Amino acid sequence: MKTLLYSLAFSLLFMAACNNSNTKTPSTSDSSKNKTTPSNAIAKGTPMASLLESYLKLKNAFTSDNDKDAAAAGNEMVKAFASFDKSSLTSAQSKTYADIQDDAKEHAEHIGANAGNITHQREHFDMLSKDMYDLVKLLGAGQPLYVDHCPMYNNNKGAIWLSEVKDIKNPYLGKAMPTCGTVKEELK
Repeated sequence: MKTLLYSLAFSLLFMAACNNSNTKTPSTSDSSKNKTTPSNAIAKGTPMASLLESYLKLKNAFTSDNDKDAAAAGNEMVKAFASFDKSSLTSAQSKTYADIQDDAKEHAEHIGANAGNITHQREHFDMLSKDMYDLVKLLGAGQPLYVDHCPMYNNNKGAIWLSEVKDIKNPYLGKAMPTCGTVKEELK
């Protein structure tokens, strides 16, 4: 009898948890907002605007297995780091930004210099995505972003990326498995 009661209680909790996650799904009118292009999705005038714009171009190039567009976006990102205006940052933000920026810029440079080797570009995109996540947490994005996770990338070690849309468009597996992954977090 106790087993039956525990099973029933567990089933009810499981169903409640599943129903709870469904309340986070956007309505039809909300999902039309998520279908924006990277260039018009970013709140202009925010410190992160040009970095996010080039990062999202990079991510979108990888979703379609386009190493040349990825290289161009990587080079664009290097320029965005070079022209980043730190004047509005606090001293603590400026120090943290500088630490992250050195690493992120190096990954963007590698992506830009390796057209024709999308596997190597994606390895650097993995690390760049972690850096961009840290920058968005530090400075904000000025728009909703989704932290997506691919469990299969890198021999099932997994990897994250930032996306401007809630729909999964996997940059690590590209056209081979475009919808592999889950949304792990929403950043605002």
